[in-house]
Amino acid sequence: MRKPSKNSSTKDKLLDAAQELVLTKGFAATSVDDICGKAKLTKGSFFHYFKSKDDLGSALLTRYCMASKEEFVSGCCGTEKDPLKRVYSFLDFVMEKGKKKEGKGCLLGSMAQELADTHPDIRSICSQGFTGMAQFLKQDLALAKAKYAPKSVADPQSLAEHFVVVLEGSLLVSRVQKQAAGRMNGLKHYKEYLKSIFGR
Repeated sequence: MRKPSKNSSTKDKLLDAAQELVLTKGFAATSVDDICGKAKLTKGSFFHYFKSKDDLGSALLTRYCMASKEEFVSGCCGTEKDPLKRVYSFLDFVMEKGKKKEGKGCLLGSMAQELADTHPDIRSICSQGFTGMAQFLKQDLALAKAKYAPKSVADPQSLAEHFVVVLEGSLLVSRVQKQAAGRMNGLKHYKEYLKSIFGR
């Protein structure tokens, strides 16, 4: 999601390094020494910004969720007035972005799987992240339902949560199978499902 920058601040360099390492080998297997080595900074620099590795984990995940939200917003058809067209355009945007990912998956999904049962703070941030993703799509799904399928029993909240499950599951499976070509097939089926609900 976020790319390292040569002009990043010291804190950003630590977070950039941590993100790459955590996506590659997991949070538990990534040490403070690993992060400092990757960032080419001292442990003194690390502890100037973070009280502990867990503190960094919370900051890393929060930053990732904020960057994801910004990316989602950028993928919206801001000038498009039709809510259903906005939904479809957004899904196309996510699928296109997903095809270009490097196969390391989603930091939010990875940290949720690894740490939700043992790190309450991380679990809370993950929950907020997934909820935010669903809420982002729910608004336009609700407007689309009111316009095109008012009698449908489909619930915009459930449809939005379904999107999150399909997206995260697709990224997880593609990471395991190392098959970038089929990474977004789940979202293609999700889009077709929406078309069957809205009739267009």
